[in-house]
Amino acid sequence: MCPETNSADLKPDLQCQSPVLRGVLPVIPTLFTNGNQIDIPAQKEVVRFALRQGASAVVCPAVASEYNFLSMEERKALVELVVSEVDGRVPIIGGASAQTVEEVVTAGKDCINFGITHLMVMAPKVLEQDLEKHEAFFARAGEQLDGAQIILQNAPNPIGAGLSCEAIAALIESNPMITYVKEETLPSGPAITAISNRNIPHLKGVIGGGGSRYMIDELNRGALAAMPAIELLDLHVSIYQAFTIGNFAKARELYRFSLPLLVSQLIYRMRLTKYVLNSRGIENDVVVRAPLPEMDEMTKRDIDRMLADLEGVLA
Repeated sequence: MCPETNSADLKPDLQCQSPVLRGVLPVIPTLFTNGNQIDIPAQKEVVRFALRQGASAVVCPAVASEYNFLSMEERKALVELVVSEVDGRVPIIGGASAQTVEEVVTAGKDCINFGITHLMVMAPKVLEQDLEKHEAFFARAGEQLDGAQIILQNAPNPIGAGLSCEAIAALIESNPMITYVKEETLPSGPAITAISNRNIPHLKGVIGGGGSRYMIDELNRGALAAMPAIELLDLHVSIYQAFTIGNFAKARELYRFSLPLLVSQLIYRMRLTKYVLNSRGIENDVVVRAPLPEMDEMTKRDIDRMLADLEGVLA
């Protein structure tokens, strides 16, 4: 994998010389009004929350942004808002996932036009396990997104194709624009080890996903970063920082605090994220477009108790 460098004067094609993404890279959720429109004030506030709580970069739009329930125009508007709010303070990873090459290119070019050079693209479910089709898909997209660095998202079914680590490694080797992998198939740990051990020259590293439910195992295996939902960002940053300075006992202690809420987040996903953000001062209508389970009053009381248990570890 590529070594890290601090050079600031880089050509777009010299991808292995650009700084390496590290830290906690949260996905920015899309906050909707009760009228099913993007809630602009709340959307700006959640980006500010990410910056306040120590995000090393932000990601938008991705699965936790409900990207597949947004129009292309909404995706573009969301990226523009995030770029404006971030204002160059941290890198932005533009979500360009879609089921067709044409949509990937449209979303990717919108991001590039706003100055974003890291694009996350999921191995699409529609191509199933056909490696040749995935290679052709990323090759065609890459030809039209010249200069971008691609983060290959390997999400499990039913969200993505859920490719094997052998297929992911072959896909990376066939395409030098793929400089990172976000590995989310389960178990993610052995896949991270297997991909890292291939020592692919242009691969900078592997990023953990899965809501950071397996964060310690992923970091132990050399993951460079974590890419969770945003509601526990400050806690995830504390875990990462403790691990990075070698305080593994503290990292594991904080990790244990995160797990009860993350178990519920696995069920309610973006609905829980928005509910917790509301509880943490980012007022929104807790509207989701994705077909997710409703949270009844007993569930909400349970989540409130989990948040109360975290009072000593959240900022």
